[in-house]
Amino acid sequence: MNELTEFNARNDLDNELASTVSDILAKAIKEKGKASIAVSGGSTPKGFFSVLSQSDIDWSKVTITLADERWVPIDSEASNTRLVHENLLQNKAEKAKFFHLKQGDELTDETLEDLNVAASKILLPLDVLILGMGEDGHTASLFPCSDQITSGLDETNDAALLKVQPKTAPHQRISFTFASLMTSKNIFLHSCGEGKKTVLTQVLNGDDPFEMPIRAFLQHPSLNTQIFWAP
Repeated sequence: MNELTEFNARNDLDNELASTVSDILAKAIKEKGKASIAVSGGSTPKGFFSVLSQSDIDWSKVTITLADERWVPIDSEASNTRLVHENLLQNKAEKAKFFHLKQGDELTDETLEDLNVAASKILLPLDVLILGMGEDGHTASLFPCSDQITSGLDETNDAALLKVQPKTAPHQRISFTFASLMTSKNIFLHSCGEGKKTVLTQVLNGDDPFEMPIRAFLQHPSLNTQIFWAP
């Protein structure tokens, strides 16, 4: 299931999404003493990150991570870790903890196993998940072109994270699985631009998640994914 909210301007979306997420995190901190959020990369969330970073909550009790990451050096322009540090882990949010998905030079089986254990212990289930969407309908690094898409979308997959090698995009990736992300208490799809609105229409008019993996979230009967879109 999904619920679409359209905004007239990206600033309006950024402000509303930041306010909503801030309230959820504050409530989680009050109820259990901590909160967790996974965000997505790209240029779309920069404005949202900036607004959220100034929210007046106890950021020292918040752990931030990424829904996925490219296995590149952290100082690379392609690094989502760098993006988060430069745009979200600023201002009041500077006090938040960051769970690194990219650890070490090589994504070995041992590294992946260690990250799976740590993610399950520290992060899951997430209080907030902010997804993005590619032109091909991928979300996180669940690419329809990858050989890993079957395990990535498998609801019975016990692994929190998996290696992904997309065939239509550069860089090896590490991504949370659908099985782990679907346990998130609040799921949002943050999307901007007329091009993405066209993709979204295509997504909603079909039903095959292996063709467009974001459908796994938007059309799952037990999930309520909130779509925030602006031109």
